[in-house]
Amino acid sequence: MGQLKHSSTKLGDSKALHYIIYRLRALCITLSLYREEVLWLYQEGASHVFPDEWDKFIEPIPKVERGDLISAYHRRLTGDDEQEKVRCARSWSQWELMTSRLQTDVPLINQILGNDSFVLNFSRIECHYFVNGGWFEEDDHIMSRIDTIRHIPATIVQGRYDMITPMKTAWELHKRWPEAEFHVIPDAGHSQSELGTRTKLMEACEKYKNL
Repeated sequence: MGQLKHSSTKLGDSKALHYIIYRLRALCITLSLYREEVLWLYQEGASHVFPDEWDKFIEPIPKVERGDLISAYHRRLTGDDEQEKVRCARSWSQWELMTSRLQTDVPLINQILGNDSFVLNFSRIECHYFVNGGWFEEDDHIMSRIDTIRHIPATIVQGRYDMITPMKTAWELHKRWPEAEFHVIPDAGHSQSELGTRTKLMEACEKYKNL
């Protein structure tokens, strides 16, 4: 029966919101798993903001398969060709890492990309959830159930320039859950490690720690 859950990915936050209906006393949210969010990042949307990085992301996938990049990556990340598996895992991870912060930390990203075990685990878990729609019954499975948890103290933290989970979903959650504190970090992207986001999350955790 945990007291606090904090997560920082679209996958993590969607699962956190599902979990707290039964378990938690407080929640910090950085945000989700809407289909349009997944397509924004992995099919078309963020590609218009990062066209240079997008070309690197789609390069391992033949043109004939690029109409459904998530499925194309999933086939390779779960296939038998180990070299292709690592190559695609690194490409998937690089795309997300390069789009996750307002100010990109290239040395750190290169260090992460050099860890084959990490990129394989990271990319395969994410892609597996996305290709299966998170196993939710409908796209608004979480949002349609927000009323059941509105009594729980919560803090929503959203980077203004988040390219992975754009602010639209956080804003919708804020409107459906007006009791929750809502903070937009003006100089942040998606990563919880960005100063403004990290500071606000730590403040919330400190406030909730004795619940």
